[in-house]
Amino acid sequence: MPITSVSKDTDDLTMTVVADFPVPVRRLWDAYADPRQLERFWGPVEWPATFSRHDMTPGGESHYVMTGPDGDQSAGYWKFRSVDEGKGFEVEDGFCTDPGVPNPDMPSMRMTFAFEETGEGSRVTTTTWFASLKDLEELIAQGMEEGMTSAMSQMDAVVADLSSFAASVGTESQLLDDTHVRITRIIRGTVEQVWRAHTEPELLRRWQLGPEGWTMPVCEVATNVGDTYRYEWEQEGGENRFGFTGELLEVSPPVRSVTTERMIGMEGEGTINELTLTPVEEGTLMSLYVTYPSRELRDQILATGMTDGMETSYARLEREVLAPA
Repeated sequence: MPITSVSKDTDDLTMTVVADFPVPVRRLWDAYADPRQLERFWGPVEWPATFSRHDMTPGGESHYVMTGPDGDQSAGYWKFRSVDEGKGFEVEDGFCTDPGVPNPDMPSMRMTFAFEETGEGSRVTTTTWFASLKDLEELIAQGMEEGMTSAMSQMDAVVADLSSFAASVGTESQLLDDTHVRITRIIRGTVEQVWRAHTEPELLRRWQLGPEGWTMPVCEVATNVGDTYRYEWEQEGGENRFGFTGELLEVSPPVRSVTTERMIGMEGEGTINELTLTPVEEGTLMSLYVTYPSRELRDQILATGMTDGMETSYARLEREVLAPA
């Protein structure tokens, strides 16, 4: 059991939880930075969380939904007020009516997470600051302390798992529900390097090619919100040409972009792609959250071998663009 103490201060309107782990600080930090790991413990055992957004940077946001044993759901959010990599972060924490939509009828809180080394490993101290004594008493009465204790009881197993989230795993697709997929990969490079590789045409043409034998004759990148992009590929010799186009909806260099995507010539609605880049110990975690208009289109696209093609491209990125000269 990682929690070593829980204390409440009705004068300062705080609840402080201290938890210790037999791992380095960086390993503990990455468990919070990586949504795949965070959702394994951010939520009581009976109410696991699923994160649809997690950009751990000042001004960034996290959106999550916890699902109970009977299918009931409770949505929440974080708004990052500050992030000091490896040392701590501060968020506004609150409830949502729908993912990403704050619930004005429920209180929000300020939470700080402080990470430090100990003689046996590392410690995270989580302090929740309530707006009033009424809020503190109400949320404690609703089971906040028990919920956090249950949630953090799962952390030992998460931080001890060194293989499931390693760079060697490669590109993975995770089905979150009927219309949402999260694609992840750790790329061996800095966030800035990986961002440039996704946004500079001369670099994109070198690695985003899928299987061997393909070229990218059209690479028109969107740089400002409202811009459109257009990418086209063909096999050597000009055969089997295809491409995608879309609009840039949001951009926060070098950590996040949101685009629409539709195959050129395809009728109907396309997808919305949310790209997030997060620094982790082995490089940069690339997380692509894809929203499909239907389960049928989701399954159709995944059946094309998209994940394998992305892995081929990202391996080429590491080998031919990011590898030291």
